[in-house]
Amino acid sequence: MIATFLTIVIKEQKPAFSFLVILFAGAAVFLFLIGKIQAVILMLERLATNANLNMVYVETILKIIGIAYIAEFGAQITRDAGQGSIAAKIELAGKVLILVMAIPILTVLIETIIEFLPS
Repeated sequence: MIATFLTIVIKEQKPAFSFLVILFAGAAVFLFLIGKIQAVILMLERLATNANLNMVYVETILKIIGIAYIAEFGAQITRDAGQGSIAAKIELAGKVLILVMAIPILTVLIETIIEFLPS
């Protein structure tokens, strides 16, 4: 809220400095949340271990979630800078990376479905 107020006040006189305030506030929120995200990741890994799941798939899903959050954060910062077209390309790149990361999981899922189908 403080960053929003500062941005509104500063934007009229120093637009570049206003963007730096937005960037700093976004980074501060992101850094504040890293500890919380780490706790969730540790809990998910513990649950996966208890359920005897293959950790490769769990790690891949966590990487996909990370890519989604980072791409969204980058796109929002870029959009705040007034570069909507670049933000759209960041989102597209994030989606493509997610698709590439999901290929092993999709392959296993399709193979499992094929095994259940009668011959």
